[in-house]
Amino acid sequence: MLIRTEIGVDAAGIDSLLKRCFKTAAEAELTQELREDGLLTLGVVATDDEGQVLGYAAFSPVTLQGEDRGWVGLAPLAVDESLRGQGIAKKLIYEGLDTLNEFGYSAVVVLGDPALFNRFGFEPAARHGLHSRWSGTEAAFQVYRLADNAFENTEGRIEYAAPFNRFS
Repeated sequence: MLIRTEIGVDAAGIDSLLKRCFKTAAEAELTQELREDGLLTLGVVATDDEGQVLGYAAFSPVTLQGEDRGWVGLAPLAVDESLRGQGIAKKLIYEGLDTLNEFGYSAVVVLGDPALFNRFGFEPAARHGLHSRWSGTEAAFQVYRLADNAFENTEGRIEYAAPFNRFS
């Protein structure tokens, strides 16, 4: 298993994986739109020896109260069903966090299962006065600090890139 930054030839495999992993094609369409609009900050893939994509994590820009603070959102995250429970999601997330840290990003937000993301160091966004546009997501909306001062003078609503607006 190789964990690496996505390259152009991975797009079809990522699309196929996302369509297999989710009930609808919405995540595949979202990822394609982010890529086409230049809003895919980072994509990390897990591939087998033949280059087949078996896991994927996408990171795209977010703003705080309309201000770019060098933060990104993690979504979608997917691992082929036959390989779940083997630590692939953990490897994808940590590779993404390491790369984003090297590039100077300050924080990562995610809307996901707290039981999963707390294990990786994410914490409730509400602890820092942060919330998403989607009501009822307080427990699932979480943040990860990359820079020491990431949460200084923070409070308000985090907005994902425009393609996420179709998810209400």
